[in-house]
Amino acid sequence: MELIQQNPDVDAYLATGEAVDHEHPRVREVSDRLAGDHSDAYSYAEAAFAFVRDAIPHSMDSGDLRVTWRASDVLEQGTGICYAKSVAYTALLRARGIPAALCYQRLTEDDGSDPVVHGLVAVLLPGESAWARQDVRGNKPGVDARFSLTEERLAFPVRPELGEVDYPELYAEPHPLVLDVLKAARDRPHLDRTLPAEL
Repeated sequence: MELIQQNPDVDAYLATGEAVDHEHPRVREVSDRLAGDHSDAYSYAEAAFAFVRDAIPHSMDSGDLRVTWRASDVLEQGTGICYAKSVAYTALLRARGIPAALCYQRLTEDDGSDPVVHGLVAVLLPGESAWARQDVRGNKPGVDARFSLTEERLAFPVRPELGEVDYPELYAEPHPLVLDVLKAARDRPHLDRTLPAEL
């Protein structure tokens, strides 16, 4: 699938924003710590991926009732759903000058019911000509997402026969529908009931 930049200027995917607040001291602190052991862009991107995937539990897996949506809040509170974790990873990449974008899938249950939008990150490393999608939602039995620039290792490859979709657009900030749902949620159970079914 060809990924499409919503903004043709790659610098848009380095910018700080309301959700991707990579100039926040908490984001900078985590970025500096990760960069201390991983100085080149590839190893840093992989280390930041592993950190967000493994050290920040997906709140639906852990049962955490808090809702986070800013990168700094995700890193400070150590929780978030896929959208929030994707924002945190995007911020950590941009903090090191690595272009990063938010992108999405539409997923369903095994019978095609209960569609929901799932959040991913696309990264453009130096020397690479194409964006590579990554999934930091967090692994669990049956889910084994890995960092890769060649073969995608996402948590949930789409099943078109069930109406699942890979959305090709790359966003500099969370899709407005996603961000509105996160900001409006009183707690995670409320968020669970209001997650968007499609973009």
